[in-house]
Amino acid sequence: METSLVLPIVDISSPDKITTARLIRRACVEHGFFYVKNHGIPEELMEGVFRESKRFFNLQLEDKMDSLHRDFLGYTPLYAEKLDTSLTTIGDSKESFFLGSSEGVRGQRYPNQWPSESIFLLPVPFIGFYINICVFTSLTGYVYCEDLLPSWRQTMECYYKNVMSVGRKLLGLVALALDLDEDFFIKIGALNDPAAVVRLIRYPGEVNSSDVETYGASAHSDYVTVTILLTDEVPGLQVCRDKSKQPRIWEDVPRLRGAFIVNIGDLMERWTNGLFRSTLHRVMPVGKERYSVAFFLDPNPDCNVECLKTCCSETSPARFPPILAGDYINERFRITYAT
Repeated sequence: METSLVLPIVDISSPDKITTARLIRRACVEHGFFYVKNHGIPEELMEGVFRESKRFFNLQLEDKMDSLHRDFLGYTPLYAEKLDTSLTTIGDSKESFFLGSSEGVRGQRYPNQWPSESIFLLPVPFIGFYINICVFTSLTGYVYCEDLLPSWRQTMECYYKNVMSVGRKLLGLVALALDLDEDFFIKIGALNDPAAVVRLIRYPGEVNSSDVETYGASAHSDYVTVTILLTDEVPGLQVCRDKSKQPRIWEDVPRLRGAFIVNIGDLMERWTNGLFRSTLHRVMPVGKERYSVAFFLDPNPDCNVECLKTCCSETSPARFPPILAGDYINERFRITYAT
């Protein structure tokens, strides 16, 4: 069963941070999802990310596989991931690309798997197939592709820095929403060289004709503190606000032009003792190619995630044991890819 969901819209440019924080608190308690507008990222940069993402995913598979993920950074092919590990079907029908920060200790220790900007393709006899995108190099006797992704890395690094800035601001408002100091998450080291990543995602337009139901992204909750999502105009994202209810009620989340869709992840749910919900969601195939760009605000892996003092009491004790952020996220990844 599906219906349409009307989410709160949060203007994070408002100087009235307390009112904004109260709106975020209500959204996180009732939905776990909300829109964020006036975030400060130029529309041309967001359009550029989609344009460069499409260029990468339009490459031949063998060229994309040159950037195959290592340490969870890089390319992930179709069906390599199954978010709902209870399913006995094939993996999720999507391909993706993870990229992290190029700065800090983590950026040096776990470098991004940047795709090549130019690629050798075929010997000269086959030049006719590639004349529109390639030039002939007489010294090698090969067709050489130039400038396939000339602005790719620059665009992605620019977007990462901008959306990370939005994430920092958002976490400050979340802290206020939890009756904490605005810089709480900074003081506990959550944003000290965080493991935050951008994930470019392509969902193919073909719908499986078999009797087995397939998913673009099967039902799951995100692992992180918050997810900041940018989508194109193609529908498919659905949320289930009460996963214990049967049958589950799935509600469509439409795109709001120029705004982000933000949702709470598992680590924030643990921090808040379940007050802020990490809502179950999925992406359903709709017979049309779909692109999205997700920013997962993973904290520093050494950050200890334990129940906040403002979220527990004698009558409401901590529901989750303390855990290092990195240990939790690594285990979730291990299970997801093992299937």
